[in-house]
Amino acid sequence: PPPPPPPSPPPPPPPPFFFFFFFYPFTKRTKMSHRKFEAPRSGSLGFLPKKRTKRHAGRIRSFPKDDGKAEPHLTAFRGYKAGMTHVVRGVDRAGALMHKREVVDAVSVVETPPMVVVGVVGYVETPNGLRTLTTVFAEHLSEEFKRRCYKNWYKAKKKAYTKYAAKYKDGAKDIEHELERIAKFSSVVRVIAHTQVKKLNLRIKKAHIMEIQVNGGADAKAKVDFAKSLFEKEIHIDSVFAKDEQIDVIGVTKGKGYEGVTTRWGVTRLPRKTHRGLRKVACIGSWHPARVSTTVARAGQNGYFHRTEMNKKIYRIGKAGDKASCQTKADLTEKGITPMGGFVRYGEVNEDWVMLKGAIVGVKKRPVVLRKSLMKHTARRHLEDIDLKFIDTSSKQGHGRFQTAEEKAKFLGPLASKQNQ
Repeated sequence: PPPPPPPSPPPPPPPPFFFFFFFYPFTKRTKMSHRKFEAPRSGSLGFLPKKRTKRHAGRIRSFPKDDGKAEPHLTAFRGYKAGMTHVVRGVDRAGALMHKREVVDAVSVVETPPMVVVGVVGYVETPNGLRTLTTVFAEHLSEEFKRRCYKNWYKAKKKAYTKYAAKYKDGAKDIEHELERIAKFSSVVRVIAHTQVKKLNLRIKKAHIMEIQVNGGADAKAKVDFAKSLFEKEIHIDSVFAKDEQIDVIGVTKGKGYEGVTTRWGVTRLPRKTHRGLRKVACIGSWHPARVSTTVARAGQNGYFHRTEMNKKIYRIGKAGDKASCQTKADLTEKGITPMGGFVRYGEVNEDWVMLKGAIVGVKKRPVVLRKSLMKHTARRHLEDIDLKFIDTSSKQGHGRFQTAEEKAKFLGPLASKQNQ
């Protein structure tokens, strides 16, 4: 007779309770939510207090992380917002919907005249943060730098740094000693640089001064040598940033004055028939505690806040004196970045400039800080090479029709108003 079939294996034990709890798809768990998702509060509390800033020209609170393998380099720059225009560019991002197609982007233009390095600062790390070790200044300082040291220049004796400049006599032993101290003890080295506002038509004479951290270099001595080599020399924007680089913009937003809760916090308007106004907060809290909570939306100052905008891509960097800095294959004549009639409320751009994607903080003429990004970028849209097909330079005071004055003259022909001249 055939052998009996082998006994069937015993059924597996039932899974433990926690298996069902974590992995069994409960229908009720997928539908659970919270009031903060169903009816979120209006406005962010992360930007309190909403008050006018004391840092009117922008302040760098954090610099990029130092990389000892790279060459010594600067990590920030300062410019002045000129205005906005738009560009046409080709998208080169495989897999994207707009790949190999053209898009129109809004861009901001920031004028960046060369900065001048006038000093170096060394910092040592302490349990309470960085502490200044010592500061070394250059021998010759410009008038626009000294003007920033005085409240009233024309009444002043204008003797700033005259005694300090005497240290450079007899071989500058004191200066070299301080530089050696920075190289020996400091862990962070920053240069002191100022803008050249005399090259701009902004009707200001005091330079904007800032510290720029030096990153890279094998040790602090390499940073100090790099900083000293820049004394009294001009730094250009293309020596700090490059095309297609992602940067951060630090500045002060446009001031709006005293505004109500609907504009300031974005709260919902009350029904139309509400007595005594509808752009209000209906209930500002319970009877007790007998005070208004700090989380309740209230009217007050809006705008003129210090803000940092991250990941602004550089589309193009222009040089001073380049009359064809904005010319592309689509243009009939050579043209610069200044639109016809100039940038509204700014004027002409005659110095170096940088074109950034999108809008940036502040009004025209306001100083903004450009800083290297704090993060390493891996997204394809951040690493994309920008190919500009067209840059608009038509008039920004109306419906601009022509890109340059030469193009307008060729189209209109000889004008009657110009015949008798």
